Amino acid sequence: MYGAEVWLIPTREINEILSTKMDVLRRSARKLRMERIKNEHIKETVGVKRKPHIIDTIEKKRQWYGHIKRMPEERIPKLIMECIPWERRKRGC
Repeated sequence: MYGAEVWLIPTREINEILSTKMDVLRRSARKLRMERIKNEHIKETVGVKRKPHIIDTIEKKRQWYGHIKRMPEERIPKLIMECIPWERRKRGC
């Protein structure tokens, strides 16, 4: 999710992400698509029925990024977002 604020995700890729997520859930529930069990039932079985989609999380981050870009230059969130470190950290620190 690092850098999700600036991701542009086409509809085709959104569909691929959601289908891959359902594939993982089906595998963890040990159910095949040939058994024709509805996605909602699989989600209830695995326990993720009420969890938000990853796409929703990305959209929220993108909204926050837009708010920060429109902020005045002296606001702390904008200063932190656009901060460039003076030097690199040493290895192991």
